[in-house]
Amino acid sequence: MDTTRPKEKEREYWLDLLRFIAIFMVICIHCADPFNISPEARANPEYNFWGSLYGAFLRPCVPLFVMITGALLLPIKENTGAFYKKRLSRILIPFLIWSILYNCYPLLTGMLGLDPAVVSETFAYAGPHPSQSVEDTIARLIAIPVSFNAYTIHLWYIFMLAGLYLYMPFLTAWIEKEDLFQYKIYGAFWAATLFLPYAFRFTAPDILGRSAWNSFDTFYYFAGFNGYLFLGYCVKKYPLELNTATKYILCAALFSTGYLITYLGFRYMTANPGSTENDVELFFLYCSPQVALMTLAVILFIKHVKIRSKTVRKYLARTTQYGLGIYLCHYFVVGLGYAISQKLSIPVSVRIPFTALVVFAISWIVVHLFYKATPRYARWIFG
Repeated sequence: MDTTRPKEKEREYWLDLLRFIAIFMVICIHCADPFNISPEARANPEYNFWGSLYGAFLRPCVPLFVMITGALLLPIKENTGAFYKKRLSRILIPFLIWSILYNCYPLLTGMLGLDPAVVSETFAYAGPHPSQSVEDTIARLIAIPVSFNAYTIHLWYIFMLAGLYLYMPFLTAWIEKEDLFQYKIYGAFWAATLFLPYAFRFTAPDILGRSAWNSFDTFYYFAGFNGYLFLGYCVKKYPLELNTATKYILCAALFSTGYLITYLGFRYMTANPGSTENDVELFFLYCSPQVALMTLAVILFIKHVKIRSKTVRKYLARTTQYGLGIYLCHYFVVGLGYAISQKLSIPVSVRIPFTALVVFAISWIVVHLFYKATPRYARWIFG
């Protein structure tokens, strides 16, 4: 989740709209978990179809957040120490608070005499027999600084975002040179790395220098989310000089191509009973060529959307302020949202977006009430 808050006079509302779309897509992805994560759900043709359909469509969510971060923060204007203090404190303190809350939830349900099934219904990855013991809770709490688990699975993003923040001052030193030839070379190498997961899966895992004693292949040093960070900077800095109709056609072509590859690849993997977890995730990887195409299409399209309504602008700006808080707390609400959808007999075809709307609304209200009641402390709780 990008944590930047542009000043009103500098505000670019297309970035607010993009952030709203990205966070809603993230929530949708987590609301799709009951459709995709279990063999039973994947064996159900209706669940498999809609889980794949929505899941493939939603993959640009995390890359969009990283691109927004690059667009807003690069190049960094503060010195490295000030930047680290400002950015890392804003994500790490709320991260610690919510990690403790999520990890203590199973223990709390046990202390209240509730069945472990309550934990399974709250967290899709908890499994059928989650532990409510003190010992397991302590072990999870000790591991907070270095790992996430079934109850904090969405917090993987904070680990990645912290790494990007650590990297950004060094990226800034390079991009400030504005060497367009180097930009193109870097972009080409990064694009090549997007194909590596398929090369490792369908040819051999040990190519380009990878081996049991070396994890760093030839193009490793150009790989990862830092490419999206740089791409976000480029999209804002260097507008695409095409007429509107051509841009929209290009966006449609990029998105549809990426989507078809993602959807068909995921369906192919989930249809194979022998697919491993890595196989199932292969076509859903954020750093993959087809997801990069979809992400680029979305940001190029939204960049040209004009938002003139002051009311819409107001609520988009408010959602930007609440974005990290919504992300941190929403995973507590996903199980409730899904239960509401089932209770209302919402058709399977629209259950994922309906559940996401419920989860988003509840999370938004919770964060809003905290900011209204205790704005001083809400910032440290929700970021």
